Amino acid sequence: MQRYFVAPEQFNDGVVTITGEDAHHAVRVMRMKPGDEIIVSDGASRTVLAAISEMEAQEVRADIKSLLPQDSEPAWLVTIAQSLPKGDKLELVIQKGTEIGAAAFLPFQSERNVVQYDAKKEAKRLERWGKIAKEAAEQSHRHRIPPIAAVRSWKELLALIPRFDLAIFCFEREGHAAHGVGIRTVTEQFRSTKLGAVAEGEQPTVLLIVGPEGGFSEREAAEAEGAGAVIAGLGKRILRTETAGIVGLTCLLYEAGEMGGE
Repeated sequence: MQRYFVAPEQFNDGVVTITGEDAHHAVRVMRMKPGDEIIVSDGASRTVLAAISEMEAQEVRADIKSLLPQDSEPAWLVTIAQSLPKGDKLELVIQKGTEIGAAAFLPFQSERNVVQYDAKKEAKRLERWGKIAKEAAEQSHRHRIPPIAAVRSWKELLALIPRFDLAIFCFEREGHAAHGVGIRTVTEQFRSTKLGAVAEGEQPTVLLIVGPEGGFSEREAAEAEGAGAVIAGLGKRILRTETAGIVGLTCLLYEAGEMGGE
């Protein structure tokens, strides 16, 4: 069944209205007709089953039939902090990360970035990244679209680390060290020592920090650790930057019990 995200104000008196590109998609691409059922979410606290009642080229109205449970969002809120990669690699991270269950994305600049950050292009890129996240959230039947932050500097990223219940700095050195710390060890320690300290009714927040094509420097690792991050490896193999965040996120959500774990 087709899903759409709309703004909260598009819900009104038992009717939800779909406009713009989404209305065009329903009318011209999906060729829906009155009576067809759709799922619509406000991206926050409300997801409904609705039946289309009226259709125009740029507006579709649907009668709300029932509220649906908000049961597809992960228990742990994992933000992927991704150092800016080349080309469209970040688009892949956002798309797949959204499908898997990332809560947010935080692009940043680091010492060994290959790509040069262009502030003039940021608004256009953020708009495109947001569209990719929205489409991936619809496809994967999520109830929320993960927000994508403006690109941060390295120092700005360090300042954000203490705001999270757990921050993991992915460093290939740990994967090759004889007694290196892995992401599973970190999450087990988090569950046993810190998870209980999370306020009742709150969801644990995790920051997963991933480096660029050239990796992180030893200085960056030391600074991240000094800011409160835990340094961990993702195994003995060297992963591409666009792979590391996806693998790390999957491991975290498995350990959180989202994929059949306990």
